[in-house]
Amino acid sequence: MHKYIIMLEKVASRYAPSRVLSFDVVHVFAALQMIWKNSMTSRNALCTGLVLGEGTVKTLVKHLKMQGLIETSNRGTKITAKGKGICEGLLSAIPAEMSLPKCSVALSMFNYALLVREFSFAVGLGIEQRDAAIKMGATGATTLLFKDNKFVMPASSSDSLKKEREVRRMLVEKLNPREGDVIIIGSADSNEKTAELGAKNAALLTIFSHEKHHHH
Repeated sequence: MHKYIIMLEKVASRYAPSRVLSFDVVHVFAALQMIWKNSMTSRNALCTGLVLGEGTVKTLVKHLKMQGLIETSNRGTKITAKGKGICEGLLSAIPAEMSLPKCSVALSMFNYALLVREFSFAVGLGIEQRDAAIKMGATGATTLLFKDNKFVMPASSSDSLKKEREVRRMLVEKLNPREGDVIIIGSADSNEKTAELGAKNAALLTIFSHEKHHHH
């Protein structure tokens, strides 16, 4: 996992020290995912999907290209074998995602949930996750751990979805959680993409912070 993280950070680092980058590792991850899923991706689609301006996307594409993760042609952008490897590596830790209706654990207009495989040991009280989501313009994030076949808040053992049968069924069906998995739900009032980027930023933070402690 460490090498995938290093690569995301490389793409998101500045080459010209005077220029401040307006994208983050989460945009690198989301861009790779989009480009991989869609075989050919236009710059316009990336702007919409990443909630970023044209200039920023142009720089992001340039950085991805410099690291050999994508190829561009006048038809659009496509992923390279190296880019695919990074994407698959990250998605082995974040294997499933879905949008979610408003409910007791997802309080905004737009909510987006994803699974972080076997990382519940790396979650504190979910405050860092919430902050990481807010940094992306989301209203917040809810972190749930899958323990004893229940979705529980960190530092709690009571079933958070006891009264939310339907939501529980959706999460189990779509995310297929196992003991020790983490579910992060990003929420936003503006649009679903912001909720998704919030959740993804929180997920990456969960993996990154653990990997860093592990390697230093």
